Amino acid sequence: MRETTPALPPKPRLLDRVRLALRGRHYSRRTEEAYVVWIRRYIFFHGKRHPVDMGAPEMTRFLSWLAVEGKVAASTQNQALSALLFL
Repeated sequence: MRETTPALPPKPRLLDRVRLALRGRHYSRRTEEAYVVWIRRYIFFHGKRHPVDMGAPEMTRFLSWLAVEGKVAASTQNQALSALLFL
């Protein structure tokens, strides 16, 4: 009889890990929702590249695009920046 090792649970996905980190730091539910939306938009803006493969130039390009093309308010841009810095 061969002994089998139990399968390891799958590693949580990026946005699930972000949610857990935000909850662990007692951020509000609304902040959690907003940060997840901004992080998702950032990832999709860069063609679904993983954030670990991106840096300051990509962040600057996304925030500049929000200001110029998206015509968002400064406070909205600041919220997106906060989400990306948390990431």
